[in-house]
Amino acid sequence: TDPGYLYTQHSINVKKVSPEHAFFVVGGPQCKQPYRASLINISAMSYGALSRNAVRALNLGAKLAGIYQNTGEGGLTEHHLSGKGDLVWQIGTGYFGCRTAEGGFDERAFAEKANMDAVKMIEIKISQGAKPSHGGVLPGDKVSAEIAEIRSIPEGKDCLSPPDHSTFNNPLELLSFIQQLRDLTHGKPIGFKLAIGIKKEFMGICKAMLETGIYPDFITVDGAEGGTGAAPLVFTNRLGVPGDEAIAFVHNCLVGCNLRQHITLIASGKVTNSFHLTKKLALGANMVNIARGFLFTIGCIQAIKCNTNHCPTGVTSNDPKRYRAINIQQKSQHVNNFHRSTIQALLELTGAMGVDDPQAHTADNIHYRINEGESKSLAELFHFIEPGNLLSQEIHAAYRTDWQKSRSDAF
Repeated sequence: TDPGYLYTQHSINVKKVSPEHAFFVVGGPQCKQPYRASLINISAMSYGALSRNAVRALNLGAKLAGIYQNTGEGGLTEHHLSGKGDLVWQIGTGYFGCRTAEGGFDERAFAEKANMDAVKMIEIKISQGAKPSHGGVLPGDKVSAEIAEIRSIPEGKDCLSPPDHSTFNNPLELLSFIQQLRDLTHGKPIGFKLAIGIKKEFMGICKAMLETGIYPDFITVDGAEGGTGAAPLVFTNRLGVPGDEAIAFVHNCLVGCNLRQHITLIASGKVTNSFHLTKKLALGANMVNIARGFLFTIGCIQAIKCNTNHCPTGVTSNDPKRYRAINIQQKSQHVNNFHRSTIQALLELTGAMGVDDPQAHTADNIHYRINEGESKSLAELFHFIEPGNLLSQEIHAAYRTDWQKSRSDAF
């Protein structure tokens, strides 16, 4: 077997895993409306990046499967509401759907949409793995009159989101914004999504949590290998921390600050099957978001024409002649089938490993082939630390320097 091959080990003591373990409740101590989520959900993909029929098929599929659909940063639209599926409304740097005329955050517009029954959680998008520290890009050819109205932008012109938020400039202000959204939604789960880059910056967020006592209900950790149809190639290939390293790092930081029990971790970035999900759980995640796997179910063939408005299957085209090829009823059932079969495979794999709950997976159970005849567990390759370690006098060497440099008042 080639170096880099990942595998797990089976147990003679096979367990039967209850279907109840296919869910996880999101909501920390400050949440008044916790949400019972599937371990697999539809990752952030905006209307505009996807066609209306693609969004509608995914939403109806989410309803059939009992999972949520993340709206992506492009705004909460009638297409996301069409199938009555659960939603996570993502708020990006452009504040589309809750945007003032000047491009800032509109509190009143946010509260109006965020308190809809369909909206179960709110996700602040700080960064995306495939293009961290780079705003969203929707080419002008895809900015129809409808999308221009939804986003409050000019029709037919490139839509360029800023690379950073105007509502906060440091960790303390981020947590203040989280509390503001929590108050406006009467206690719905509020979290944020980010790709890990300079590690002391995330540690600064942890320090801000300790100082303020304000905790996000969830953190979505995106890997640098995550996909997108619009990003500079060098950003996609060379910027950001890979997903496995990133989720283990975030998990460790929260454990080291005695904060892990308050916060749900969601992993995203090239998760397409039950083994990928098992690996993310073993490294510290509680659940995953999947984009490309669900795109395949509605017809994506990876033609790599996402930004051209000429997607041959209509998944990423806003041309009615193309997107009408997506049969919403049929494709929504494919979404449901993919979710059901992947969850079933996860539970079977978990039981075969001798584990009775997916949340009990640990990094000791996943192995990485170094060379012929030698493998190491992920527990040996990643620096897992003890609870409270970052608050002690003996900080783990892998974390010490970044922790000392991190600040709650500056990224």
